[in-house]
Amino acid sequence: MRIGIDAREIVGPQTGVGRWISGLLAEWHASGAARAHEFVLYANDDIPDVPDVFATRILRGSRGTWWEQSQLPRAARSDGLDVFFAPQNTAPILLATPLAVLIHDVSFTAHPEWFRLREGIRLRWLVRAAAANADAVITVSEFSRQEIIAHLNVPDSRVHVIRPGVPARTTPAHFDRGQNVLYVGSIFNRRHVPDLIGAVAPLLRLYPTASLDIVGDNRSYPREDVTAAIEREHLGGQITWHRFATDEKVDELYSRARVFVFLSDYEGLGLTPLEALTAGVPPVLFDTPVAREACGNAALYVRPDRPQDVRHAVEQLLFDESVRSRLLAAAPAVLAQYNWTRAARETLQVLERC
Repeated sequence: MRIGIDAREIVGPQTGVGRWISGLLAEWHASGAARAHEFVLYANDDIPDVPDVFATRILRGSRGTWWEQSQLPRAARSDGLDVFFAPQNTAPILLATPLAVLIHDVSFTAHPEWFRLREGIRLRWLVRAAAANADAVITVSEFSRQEIIAHLNVPDSRVHVIRPGVPARTTPAHFDRGQNVLYVGSIFNRRHVPDLIGAVAPLLRLYPTASLDIVGDNRSYPREDVTAAIEREHLGGQITWHRFATDEKVDELYSRARVFVFLSDYEGLGLTPLEALTAGVPPVLFDTPVAREACGNAALYVRPDRPQDVRHAVEQLLFDESVRSRLLAAAPAVLAQYNWTRAARETLQVLERC
């Protein structure tokens, strides 16, 4: 079988989609699937460190919508593909090849107020078209599956839940957790980072050796002023915003953290709380269906309408060893659901059926 893949997200610094593609390729290579089928990776620039068993088609240019809808389908049509896999919500509309599309969430439809007008219209139109054209839709959670069925009118028989693997964060053999609180993830309004700062600030005043590290670029709309939220608390170096951090730096921050906080109203899945669990850091999460589905008994949950409870939950995980131990004991069973070997096998099965 000849499988085409939109691989542009593994060019340059990798996003979550890029890590997803890399995880699948690594497993297909390791399992021998890459020799049982022929894979063609399409990207807008050179792809680093790809095994020779994967063929590549480099279509130079910007990797935006025009590339996806113009250059990509022209090349794919000439390559005699049996199936095409689009892993980032949208897909070429004018491609007659059987199609599987990975839709992570439908926030742009469920909550259009979170998107600029043109961006929201673009996403709603392209994702609806991709879902309508797809022989199969893959998503990351049962929550997202139900959202896709409801908002995109996709028959439930065509929507498949495949959970990704979770990268295990490496930690030094000897380290001091201290009293550090950590947030990792792009900053969107739905993740309430200014509220997190306000909730943790009283604890930082109470415990001068405690700190809060925020890792992620500001992609909020309407724009949130994270710098002003930090400066309002007058806590000096106890709060640090890392707009960008290398993987090595993120590993270091996980190794120092004692609590992870992720106050999100809406996610397709939410990977960084799971990453925290791999590093031995218990999370505090808003109590939403998808958070419960993702982390089960390995997190403390606070009601979104009671942000004042965040401070108490964080304080518990800083100092109550019985609560910390209970959550971390539940982590292995939770993390066992997120496995690249299984994800690669199930994704290939979907592509074969297409």
